[in-house]
Amino acid sequence: MTAPAITTGSAPGAPGAPGTPGVPGVPGVSGTRAAQRRNFWRGVWRVLRRKPSRIVGVAILGVFAFMGIFGPLLYPARLPRDDNALYAAPSLAHPFGTDFEGTDVLALVVTGSRYVLMTALVTAVITVALGTAVGLFAGFRRGRWDSVLMRITDMKLTIPALPLLLVLSTVWKFTSAIEMGLVLGLLGWGGVARAVRSQTLSLRERGFIEAARGLGLSGRHIIGRELLPSMAPFIAMNMLIAVTGAVYAQVGLFFLGVLPFDANNWGVMLNLAVFGGGALTTTTALPYMLAPLLAILLLTLGIVLVVDAMDEIFNPRLRED
Repeated sequence: MTAPAITTGSAPGAPGAPGTPGVPGVPGVSGTRAAQRRNFWRGVWRVLRRKPSRIVGVAILGVFAFMGIFGPLLYPARLPRDDNALYAAPSLAHPFGTDFEGTDVLALVVTGSRYVLMTALVTAVITVALGTAVGLFAGFRRGRWDSVLMRITDMKLTIPALPLLLVLSTVWKFTSAIEMGLVLGLLGWGGVARAVRSQTLSLRERGFIEAARGLGLSGRHIIGRELLPSMAPFIAMNMLIAVTGAVYAQVGLFFLGVLPFDANNWGVMLNLAVFGGGALTTTTALPYMLAPLLAILLLTLGIVLVVDAMDEIFNPRLRED
């Protein structure tokens, strides 16, 4: 953090003089920021190129993002069925075979990805936003606010999520991905709040925070402009990790059959393959079960590879020359 410059004149080269780079509101600062952005993305590319597996991870997440956004648009609203090809074996026409109704399994995976990914995204945003807000405020303010917010967080962490979800499923059908993501997000922010609070307690004693206090900057400015950017990498990685947790949670609930099968979901496919097609005892429905499992595995792998890259991008000590 740098102290604001005090303008005493307009001599060339003096702070605040026209043409001085690095001072907001004067010509040259936009070029400096653009150069910083270019250097950052060059560094990102170097980190990704150092390990090709990281590029693979970005590509995997890109494919799933495409599936979630455009996948359902590639197929008709009602997927075609073939009564003469029930549980058909994998082929060129049906790479993962068909289900018990003769519907292409690959089409089910693609069209079902929107609900899964939308739920995971909403869950991650709510989890990280709420957990970060609580952790930052509690760690920076300390005192009474810290005690109250952490007691609430501890109570939240002691509530078992799965039994609560089972109870909620009896009165809430979760037909919307946003509804599911909202509930999962409200149940999963406690761990992020605790972690962010610990990071805040460590950062608030650093020199740049003390300097900000000495300059008389407001608490809102210090939190928003000093603490939050310093924890942005940590928050971003927690968001990606929250995505995987949300995928497991929702797929598990649908697989257990505690939610109605109103939504096209990978968990619904697993339930129907195992309990309806006997995929665990016969090979007939095995491709029907393996397709959503492979999708979950690839999504998790992509997130792990991207998190590995982010750790090196934002941690200079891990960078290799």
